[in-house]
Amino acid sequence: MNEKIGFIGLGIMGSGMAANILDRGFDLAVWSRTSSKTDELVRRGARKANSPAKIAAQCTVILICVTDEKAVHQVLFGAQGVVENARPGTLIIDMSTIPPEASSDHAKTLAERSLPMLDAPVSGSREGADQGTLSIMVGGDESEFERASKIFEAMGNNIVHVGDRCGDGQTVKLVNQLLASGNTLVMCEALLFAQAGGVDLEKTLEAVSGGAAGSWMLTHRGPQVIRRDWQPGFTIDLQLKSVSAVLKAAADNGVPVPLMAQLYQYYRTLQAQGKGQEGHHA
Repeated sequence: MNEKIGFIGLGIMGSGMAANILDRGFDLAVWSRTSSKTDELVRRGARKANSPAKIAAQCTVILICVTDEKAVHQVLFGAQGVVENARPGTLIIDMSTIPPEASSDHAKTLAERSLPMLDAPVSGSREGADQGTLSIMVGGDESEFERASKIFEAMGNNIVHVGDRCGDGQTVKLVNQLLASGNTLVMCEALLFAQAGGVDLEKTLEAVSGGAAGSWMLTHRGPQVIRRDWQPGFTIDLQLKSVSAVLKAAADNGVPVPLMAQLYQYYRTLQAQGKGQEGHHA
């Protein structure tokens, strides 16, 4: 089947993801709340739509990558939303990071309109989105996962069908966020410790990165921390949203996550200082 792809949301992650889909030769239509963000993709051959509803009128698979649960609900069910024009059988793939229960609720509402859905949040920051090397964790019907596999392969190199329920992908994404944000906090503590000890930070990073202490975060964000380069691959505002979702899910399930509670307070402090758009390693 020659799918016609629609991509909604061209922010830090979405713009690179959509570009990689286009580069694989897919027929692509794009929409973003900030219209100018579509310009480069249109120049390269994508079609511009004026609303999510216009995307739905011309596409068989619709990918969504927006900031939060409210934004997902708006593009699906709001005025000029996807459901106004989506034909039965159109596959909706939500690649945003939202609470698992919200994803499940969206899937049930879409199913009533004969619109299948997958939740497929991603990890890998801006670099992974631009390079097509994202990790993609997918929840939903396996046959729909197979239908979308070539599209996923355009954006990522670690694609796992983690469960048959919409929301399973979001749960695994929260596991990812817990690990990644906790790793960020420990990395920053370690580099401050090294700085206080008077050792060369670049040589310290070189010495520890190849051993048991090495990690993606240390390799990619450690040099930025040393340079005091706070350019975001993922912003504090977005990471705070993820940490908040981890805390809520942990409370619902009776799981203690003390490190996330501490990190929540640090991010809130940075937000209050007007630094919410800096990288989450700040």
